[in-house]
Amino acid sequence: MPQASSGIANPSSAVVNALSDCDSLGADALHITPLPHHPLTGLRDLWAYRELLYFLAWRDLKVRYHQTILGVLWAVLKPCSMMIVFSVFFGWFGRIPSDGIPYPLFVLSALLPWQLFAHTFSSASHSLVSNQHLITKVYFPRLIIPISSMAIGLVDFGIAFLVLVALLMYYHIPILPQIVTMPAFMFLSMTTALGVGLWASALNIRHRDIGHAVPFVTQLWFFATPVAYPSSLVPASWHAWYGINPMASVVEGCRWSLFGGGGGGEGSMLVLSLLVSSTLFLSGLYFFRRTEQTFADVA
Repeated sequence: MPQASSGIANPSSAVVNALSDCDSLGADALHITPLPHHPLTGLRDLWAYRELLYFLAWRDLKVRYHQTILGVLWAVLKPCSMMIVFSVFFGWFGRIPSDGIPYPLFVLSALLPWQLFAHTFSSASHSLVSNQHLITKVYFPRLIIPISSMAIGLVDFGIAFLVLVALLMYYHIPILPQIVTMPAFMFLSMTTALGVGLWASALNIRHRDIGHAVPFVTQLWFFATPVAYPSSLVPASWHAWYGINPMASVVEGCRWSLFGGGGGGEGSMLVLSLLVSSTLFLSGLYFFRRTEQTFADVA
């Protein structure tokens, strides 16, 4: 009978190679060795398991709107209700400036990318805990779980964006050519959310305190992002450092793509946001890949 290699190989991260010494152990002998702990190793498995990714995303969508009276209208009611509240208390009572943009449009154009970020961050953070019954029973690339959690946020954003377009028409605001850059800012938002979500999900499955901290962190992050107020209220000397918050660049970039002006021209702010977002994503991916072998043990 063939002897196993030294050490205990992890079945969830093993490759099978034919032994070179087939004379002593037989031509059918197999050698099981662990994969190197490289963060990008195994990412190609996401394509092999693409049907599972689709199934998990579709399952989340059905669960979200299952047995609801309004269904997908909830994707519109939430941002619209917040737009009305902000317009009354910040726009009307507080007289917060909006850089010449009608305040309902000003705040809704920021709420949509923010809610995409907040939902992706929250869903990814809790994704491993809510799917621990799958993690402990069968192997598949664990990265599929937090990635599939982005589907709901994208669908909600797409539906609510139609309302934003309708308001643009109501206020007779023309569609500008730079609107084609909006997907790039949405990608920056999702990259940031997934980066911090990977960190939080990997930590949350071992330390459940993280799950309680996520709503608190999201609230603090909201007030640090110019959703209800323009970045022009922030001192100009702080603008470059304001880019440490990638969502500030996302919100200002979305407003620039819709209304023009100088919001998207903060080059140093945008460059810093790209660096921070990339660092969060790559470090989160590395940490997730380094710790995923223990998920089934501690779930």
